[in-house]
Amino acid sequence: MSVETGGANAEADEPGWEVDPEDESGAAVVAAVGRQLRLRREAAGMRAGEFGTAIGYGEDLVYKVEAGKRIPRPEYLDKADEVLGAGGLIAAMKKDVAEVRYPKKVRDLARMEAKTVELLAYGSHDLHGLLQTEEYARALFGMRQPPYQEDEIERAVAGRMARRSIFDRSPAPVLSFVLEEARLRRPLGGRAVLRRQLERLLEVGQLRSVTLQVMLNECEEHAGVDGGIEVLKFGDGTAVGRSEGAFNGRPVSDPKQLQVLELRYGIIRSQALAPRESLAFIEQLLGET
Repeated sequence: MSVETGGANAEADEPGWEVDPEDESGAAVVAAVGRQLRLRREAAGMRAGEFGTAIGYGEDLVYKVEAGKRIPRPEYLDKADEVLGAGGLIAAMKKDVAEVRYPKKVRDLARMEAKTVELLAYGSHDLHGLLQTEEYARALFGMRQPPYQEDEIERAVAGRMARRSIFDRSPAPVLSFVLEEARLRRPLGGRAVLRRQLERLLEVGQLRSVTLQVMLNECEEHAGVDGGIEVLKFGDGTAVGRSEGAFNGRPVSDPKQLQVLELRYGIIRSQALAPRESLAFIEQLLGET
């Protein structure tokens, strides 16, 4: 992910990965890591400026990391481990901060998706996050109003890309998506971004555990006019679902309420193109883009 490939000097100069003060658990992890870094630096007899120069970062960034106000990137911890002669103990903290780099709501969603054995998703406004390419996701976040700061965009994109590990799980969960034709035609981010997004859909659509269906613009009957639907089912038989047009948009887990969402989703699927026809349609759009 591009958010992880920036050099040391880039991180020293950019606003970077600020800690979300409302994310208490994440802030606690970052603060603990910062304290350990400060204690080891002081034990080595190094001033903050001297230490920053040694690892290739600015003194201000060092103070922010040690105060728990900035989330250190993996390369920061690797260099700190080397300079302070920690023998891998500082580098080992990369695991502690790996998750908290992403917003809390993204981490919570990723945890649910990690337990999912079946996912049903119809999106009326944009492509489901699991299907998006990095470029497409960045374009979407860049269009949000009020506008996101650059570091917020990069953090959100990184979290969204990390969730795509769901496609690599074994055994693979069953994933079903219904996509609106209009979303497949709109060149958000430009034609090149749209082409890559369509190519990604064709790649994902070939997976045996994934079903993609397209709802055509010309469809005269549409059970999804009330908005998007998403249902996640877990291995213990429980499930959670949400729809913009049902139950005031709140997440639901009651079997009767979930039945309503699944019924509506089933009708949407029946009104959309069949999976094979849908992939052929996406391939056609790719040729036209």
